[in-house]
Amino acid sequence: MTAPQPVLVASGLTKRFGAATVLAEAGLTVHRGETVAVTGSSGSGKSTLLHCLAGILMPDEGQVLLDGERIDDLSEERRTALRRNRFGFVFQFGQLLPELAAVENVALPLLLAGVSRREAVARAAQWFDPLGLAGLEQRRPGQLSGGQEQRVAIARALVARPAVVFADEPTGALDSVTGGQTVALLTGLARRTGAGLVVTHDAEVAAACDRTIAIRDGRTAAAGLTGAAP
Repeated sequence: MTAPQPVLVASGLTKRFGAATVLAEAGLTVHRGETVAVTGSSGSGKSTLLHCLAGILMPDEGQVLLDGERIDDLSEERRTALRRNRFGFVFQFGQLLPELAAVENVALPLLLAGVSRREAVARAAQWFDPLGLAGLEQRRPGQLSGGQEQRVAIARALVARPAVVFADEPTGALDSVTGGQTVALLTGLARRTGAGLVVTHDAEVAAACDRTIAIRDGRTAAAGLTGAAP
């Protein structure tokens, strides 16, 4: 049996803001279809790590490889294209555009990548039934519950079949039951589509992932296997 291939590899990541060192030689490897939780207390460096992995922030030291190619030293234009075409994002509060219908929010990454509106909306609509959102395609975010909004955000993150999905505190604004359902959907769909998933949150969310990386004072350490293997 062929070993799974790493899709994202980061090593020696150091990030400073003024005199404060937020990341100190942090590292992380994510394989295709693998779900990895990054846990740590508030201020430990979780979000900064995700932002460096996704090319939102440039590390002061270290490197990030996507499918074997270094991305941390790319220009801002190329990193923006990378975030649009190869990465998906799920945020704590969904961050849907209120003026767009749900299906248009999901289609947005495809539209930005140059896909025709007809095709983009058709591809986006295919996600609604699997996520329990059938019939809600034309509702705007203000007409959806918090859990429904977050499921729309998950569809938006996955619609372009990204290599890696980053989810920063994706259930922080949800109740425990809805949060658990959301995490189950997110991890299940990431495994099914073959996307690597990096998610930050607490121990409950980490239990749904394949592996946990703990971060403390900006340093990462493996915390072992947690959930089921993909």
